[in-house]
Amino acid sequence: MSAHVFAIVLCAAALHAGWNALVRVGLDRLLAVTLIQVGAGVLALAMLPAVSVPDAAAWPWLLLSAVLHVGYNVFLARAYASGDFGQVYPIARGSAPLIVALVGVMLLGDQTSLIGHAGVVLLSGGIWWMAVRGAGATRLPRIGLINALITSAFIASYTLSDGLGARANRDAIGYVLWLFALNGLCMALLLWAMRGRQTLAAITGHYRIGLLGGAMSMAAYGATIWAMSQAPIAMVAALRESSVLFALAISALFLGERLSRQRLVAGLIILTGVMLLRLG
Repeated sequence: MSAHVFAIVLCAAALHAGWNALVRVGLDRLLAVTLIQVGAGVLALAMLPAVSVPDAAAWPWLLLSAVLHVGYNVFLARAYASGDFGQVYPIARGSAPLIVALVGVMLLGDQTSLIGHAGVVLLSGGIWWMAVRGAGATRLPRIGLINALITSAFIASYTLSDGLGARANRDAIGYVLWLFALNGLCMALLLWAMRGRQTLAAITGHYRIGLLGGAMSMAAYGATIWAMSQAPIAMVAALRESSVLFALAISALFLGERLSRQRLVAGLIILTGVMLLRLG
């Protein structure tokens, strides 16, 4: 992975941790997630005239990914409703890189060096260590763990779908804008169906948070999808999960969550994995 792709993915990781922290705005978790995704959809819709309509080969991946992103958002909201940000976020992100790496090598023909594979394993292991051992006496409820793991499965699925979709479209930025426009529409319709039209009106008072979080979400994922068109999907997906390091800092500095020795050890393991990914 080249230095500039590496740096862009790290920036994307920081932005991703930031918008996930915004989910703790004063709304319930589903409303907050929908607020941010609708904000991203509005921004994407405004920029669609600047890009072309996706190629025919990209549309199956685009539609599949829109469905997968809705599932991800719903289960992410459920996971955050039952556990701390510092626990749920690492578990949700930690399993996906291993799934993506296995599929990328076995089915997609992505070539990754032995050092790169070691980096993926270390990064994923460190994320899990942070979530499980770093929790101290605080245990994540079983339902929170289940929702976080289901979220992780959705992450792996849409990561692969979008990596292939961006390659098929040959325009990563255009693909991302259409994806976020569709995702924002799908999330708004889902919230309307689940809770009624008045609920959509309830989130409009937080539109600034929605637009800020939406911009962060779209920039983070746009950079990631672009990187997947430049480097192996598995390596990009794993490096993106270094966002857990940024989430660790946010949870300690801004959310008042405890920073234990175990979490610091896990952070060092993750950092080692990131360095190996750069070398690989």
